Amino acid sequence: MEGPEDLELEPERRRDGLVAGSVLAHPRHDRAEQLGLGLRGEEAPERDQRIMPRVVVDRTRPSMRYGCAESEPTMTTTAPRTVSAIATASAGAPFTRTTIERRAARADDVVIAISHCGICHSDIHQARDEWGGSIFPMVPGHEIVGRVTEIGGGVTKFEVGDQVGVGCLVDSCRTCDFCARGLEQFCMAGCAPTYNGTEMDRKTPTYGGYSGTVVVTEAFVLRIPDGLDPAGAAPLLCAGITTYSPLRRWGVKPGHRVGVVGLGGLGHMAVKLAVAMGAEVTVLSSSASKEADARRLGAHEFAISKDPAAMKKLGRRFDVIVDTVSAPHDYDAQLRTLRPEGVMAIVGAPPGSVSLKPFSLISGSKTIAGSAIGGIRETQEMLDYCGEKGIVADVEVIGPDAIDGAYERVLKSDVRYRFVVDTAGLV
Repeated sequence: MEGPEDLELEPERRRDGLVAGSVLAHPRHDRAEQLGLGLRGEEAPERDQRIMPRVVVDRTRPSMRYGCAESEPTMTTTAPRTVSAIATASAGAPFTRTTIERRAARADDVVIAISHCGICHSDIHQARDEWGGSIFPMVPGHEIVGRVTEIGGGVTKFEVGDQVGVGCLVDSCRTCDFCARGLEQFCMAGCAPTYNGTEMDRKTPTYGGYSGTVVVTEAFVLRIPDGLDPAGAAPLLCAGITTYSPLRRWGVKPGHRVGVVGLGGLGHMAVKLAVAMGAEVTVLSSSASKEADARRLGAHEFAISKDPAAMKKLGRRFDVIVDTVSAPHDYDAQLRTLRPEGVMAIVGAPPGSVSLKPFSLISGSKTIAGSAIGGIRETQEMLDYCGEKGIVADVEVIGPDAIDGAYERVLKSDVRYRFVVDTAGLV
């Protein structure tokens, strides 16, 4: 998809419309000068004002920031905006305050003042280039919650003042088979990640939620249900959907027995969701110290995963296992706890390869499956479900200057169970 359908421009102008507001011509070129980090970058392409949306003034509702009305009406501007952010200049470098350029708002765009952004373990992997291919300088963060401050003239789903969220994606081709099925995360053209990537023009860099403001097409903006605490809701945009998706895919319902391997940011969400779905939930953890928390979160049983006797007692017990652990561990031992035709869904990503005996699957016709995030439709379904059930993450809220320390504590499992950055100081 070259650009917004409602702009009705010839193809070459539509392409220009997408790159308007970009920081650089190519994301892998050095962008540090634009972020104030001392290196030289390239000039942004010259913008053509004819392709920008009209200015929209909303005089029917006051603009909102954390629920507080402002006296001036809100309008969608026709120029890129400079916003405050927290960025890392290179792999493993400390985070520093800087500014970034957000694109000019288009007719289908929603401008969001970010109030909170969760810290996902994948933020750490990418900020330290542990998966390779990281683009620097980087502004991580794909668990974003905030308030709508401006809308384009073509926006119909949201109004100024709405509490909204942005997850792991900010765009896709919207035309391929997977996008048509609501599986934008599998877009055949390659979706646009919220950070450490580019928009669909493959030029405009994407920056995440460790910032004060984000501009996103309304098709990838999610409504946060009323009543959900914004800090607790932020991790739902990644940890929530990552665990909700396999539970829904494999049909967890009352009467099912679910095993949750690991009790961290993902595991504690898996417990809450599976319990809400009516399943009998057992937490498998390598640490006995997690038992009290597991039961507080709703788990019915707890077992030490490194205790052979405890694991033997669980033989053929579970209909579904959600494995959230990112450290090497024994898949064969876990598969022995599955009932025939049971499923073990892998959402944690241990480094390197894993060992698995084929008969662990053949005996009992068991399935081992990977699971990632969900598409926009399923993510909204998950948010609505959490709103109905009153489910949020257990979080520790920090300021924007505490991110480096939070990363170190995540690596030591010293958080219960998700850090969330309060970005109010960046506005």
